[in-house]
Amino acid sequence: MFYTGRNIPIQFDNIPETIFRYYEKNKDFTSDISIIIGTDSQNFSDTKIVSVICVIAAGHGGIFFYRINREPIIKDIRRKLHVETNDSLDIASRLVDMMESEKKYEEMFLTCPISIHVDAGNSEKGKTKALIPELVGWIKACGYEATVKPDSFVASTIADRISK
Repeated sequence: MFYTGRNIPIQFDNIPETIFRYYEKNKDFTSDISIIIGTDSQNFSDTKIVSVICVIAAGHGGIFFYRINREPIIKDIRRKLHVETNDSLDIASRLVDMMESEKKYEEMFLTCPISIHVDAGNSEKGKTKALIPELVGWIKACGYEATVKPDSFVASTIADRISK
């Protein structure tokens, strides 16, 4: 189950229509509309994994949807980032499949790039720097653009806040 940014439950199958309505409302502005997916997780007695679909019309705001999954605790940072990235890629793939299957979404699908935000950064003291080439390569091999910290705000800010 996903939720809107206002914590209202929404079925995944209804998300493309909601994105389409947002797109229709904002497409005449001169700004780009982007669909960004990012995931972050936090360890508690288990691992809370939050995946976010964010739609932004630059300069005109945005909307987002999120889901929360829980898994047995994941302590290994490499495995944790693989789970996060896999969740983001799975959501992107499902979203693309749904948008490709409906003629009315064609313009939106062709004009709104879908990218993946990864909660990994290049900080010299960070634990994730060495994993960036692997994760970015994986995402690009799946056909999406990848963004890492400090620019990966969907994963490192929106999903992070919900995961805590």
